[in-house]
Amino acid sequence: MEPSARGAASTSASVDDSQSVNRAEDSQLFPTIPALNQAASNLAEIASYFTQCLPVPGYAGIPEEGQELAILPPVSTSGRPALQTSSAELDGGSLSTSEINISGSTTSGQMAPFGVFQNGASLFQGLVDRARKTVRGSADDIGWLQRVQSLPSTEDGTTRFLEILDSVRKNEHKLPDSVVYLLVPGLFSNHGPLYFVKTKAYFSKMGLVCHIAKIHSESSVSKNAREIKEYIEEIYWGARKRVLLLGHSKGGVDAAAALSLYWPQLKDKVAGLVIAQSPYGGSPVASDILREGQLGDYVMLRKVMEILVSKVLKGDLQALEDLTYERRKEFLSQHPLPPEVPVVSFHTEASITPSVLTALSHVAHVELPAAAGNPARIPVVIPLSAALAACSQLLVARYGEKSDGLVTRKDAEVPGSLAVRPERKLDHAWMVYSSMKEEPGDQADTSQVCEALLTLLVEVAQKRRHESAMKDE
Repeated sequence: MEPSARGAASTSASVDDSQSVNRAEDSQLFPTIPALNQAASNLAEIASYFTQCLPVPGYAGIPEEGQELAILPPVSTSGRPALQTSSAELDGGSLSTSEINISGSTTSGQMAPFGVFQNGASLFQGLVDRARKTVRGSADDIGWLQRVQSLPSTEDGTTRFLEILDSVRKNEHKLPDSVVYLLVPGLFSNHGPLYFVKTKAYFSKMGLVCHIAKIHSESSVSKNAREIKEYIEEIYWGARKRVLLLGHSKGGVDAAAALSLYWPQLKDKVAGLVIAQSPYGGSPVASDILREGQLGDYVMLRKVMEILVSKVLKGDLQALEDLTYERRKEFLSQHPLPPEVPVVSFHTEASITPSVLTALSHVAHVELPAAAGNPARIPVVIPLSAALAACSQLLVARYGEKSDGLVTRKDAEVPGSLAVRPERKLDHAWMVYSSMKEEPGDQADTSQVCEALLTLLVEVAQKRRHESAMKDE
């Protein structure tokens, strides 16, 4: 066999092997969804067929007699494209070429019979790669923190949390007044004016000092971390009391980042941290929307999100990017949370019952001027629970992962923390709209859950101090 033929056969064999591996991977993308699984398999087979039909880079064939060759049109000096034709004939071992230019002048063209096809193959393969990346999504990233062997494991504190919550509902309160409580709201909290307000009033009635961090939640994690650090220092120097933090959603990520970035300045001022429904490891929703190299690039999905966040919500797209798996991995590798910080992780699962899918949530209110001078308050309601329930169902169908609609349970746990995993169905926005309505008599409301979580955190901190004192002795 000639060297060129052997090279072509070897290259073709490698392409076949590569395509077979890709087909095997694609067939496992969605084992729980037969329709998508079959679609991915069919797409891989089509890609394999077209790739085999098109020339492989590095293969040099000889055109047959009378074969018409495609010529790349050179750019004429007048700015108009030149039209060229070329015929290749084996005439005494010589190759003659004739060229015709639209402008009437004779120019030299570049023959690229295989380059045209190779470009087509490259474009098609690029489309297949984008489709494969889109279909694969965040399957390899969900729960990545739990797979890092060097990180400490979490401890289940659900039973103790439920005991404390039951005591709280019986008006047995144990939160100390020797600390100040700082609540950190999550993404887009600026559009929910009553976010955490009821909880702050609830704490104040118990004689506890409680503040809500007035940060611009749509800003980046690093910017909010700096503002939270300034909040903590201002509270500490004003009250001479340490601070217990409770952050919800992105607020938990922002609060944890403040401790990671500024721990030398804050270690004597912070008593502990509760993160509630926070994408500490990242969010598949944010990642799937903003991941580059997907089919969404063709419809400028990223640009659409940028306009929505920056123009409509007056925020920064960086806030959403900071919640992707890629950014969270990068940040936590450089700025891990100090191990001496007592942490409680709280996460839930959204309900997908028919009643939830038809519910409307009161998320805010607007005031309109009235003729009598008293402004009229009009509630703002949206099908928020329905949207989160649908998103939760999608994450179960696509990845087989339980979530609150935006954050999976696996990504909401800080390594080494005490994890609270209640069975009660609560979606990601529950802490927002629950503050604006009364819960059923047999269910705890947001304020009671926050009190129970912080009480549990106090117990964790006391246990840490006791263990530290025992070691010193």
